[in-house]
Amino acid sequence: MLPTIERQGDVIVMVDQRKLPGQELYVRCRTPQEVAKAIRTMVIRGAPAIGVAAAMGIALGMRRSTAKGTRQFAVEFQKICDMMAATRPTAVNLFWAIDRMKRVFAQAAQAGESTEEIASRLDREAQLIHDEDVASCRAMGGHGATIVPDGARVLTHCNAGALATAGYGSALGVIRAAVEQGKNVAVFADETRPFLQGARLTAWELVRDGINTTVITESMAGPIMRAGEIDLIVVGADRIAANGDTANKIGTYTVAVLALEHNVPFYVAAPLSTVDLSTPDGDRIPIEERDQREVTHLGSSRLTPEGAKIRNPAFDITPHRYIAGIITERGIIRPPYSTTLREAFADLAAPA
Repeated sequence: MLPTIERQGDVIVMVDQRKLPGQELYVRCRTPQEVAKAIRTMVIRGAPAIGVAAAMGIALGMRRSTAKGTRQFAVEFQKICDMMAATRPTAVNLFWAIDRMKRVFAQAAQAGESTEEIASRLDREAQLIHDEDVASCRAMGGHGATIVPDGARVLTHCNAGALATAGYGSALGVIRAAVEQGKNVAVFADETRPFLQGARLTAWELVRDGINTTVITESMAGPIMRAGEIDLIVVGADRIAANGDTANKIGTYTVAVLALEHNVPFYVAAPLSTVDLSTPDGDRIPIEERDQREVTHLGSSRLTPEGAKIRNPAFDITPHRYIAGIITERGIIRPPYSTTLREAFADLAAPA
């Protein structure tokens, strides 16, 4: 599989997801500012991938630091963390990764380590976050494949594949794992307006893997469900509240409502780092409003008339009652989520 992001010495290399599928180009970030810009401008996207990028960006910044002494080093570290946190508000993996880096910094500073030793610790932690994400996606896929029957026709929305993670994918990881087990799986990929993550990215990944893929517009999902052509829906997530309410790409809520109407099981696949126990419900999840141009234009071509008002919320909230299960690296979590999500962290430190 194509690596989404990797550290190559003092450079962070990531595939430019804005250019796919037409061009396979790579962005090389040499400063934390360039990493933050890549996150903000959607060079890299997807909650787990954003978290990995932020961690690597922080580590890169501290490796390049010329601070004299640990106090100045700490000030610089905090500034870089704040810069990363300001890039995108909805995906909780971003803040989870930043908090992990902060804990490592605090432990090293408290131990009296030098700036060079702290920078090395941060390098190792960022790579660990990357490697853990790949492992969790593979574990998630193994658990999720159990609910994918042979011959299944699966609908997914947006892109929750290798491109949205450090590798393998969450929702697409479930599909990949099922195919690796020898199951015959066909995928319907929602186009996912306005950024077209489904049409551009999900379809690109699946076609490369030789998986039967059909791209549809969001408005086609309901009629296709009504015709009995969809057996299962699996989507990713950018933040899951303590009660199971889930933020995912705009349009996910509509798919969930249609799924309930047509008795199609609707699953969310996400690592536990996407669960935010400090947010009680979906109403408390901040929703990013993105640039109007993503709606008004397709490339350089204008789609809407001048003077029309535009809304562009990047995410919506799917209430927990629509979700049959949340597929994680520790298994499939079922309702009641207010209880079962907390139980999933019983022997782990709760996420920030």
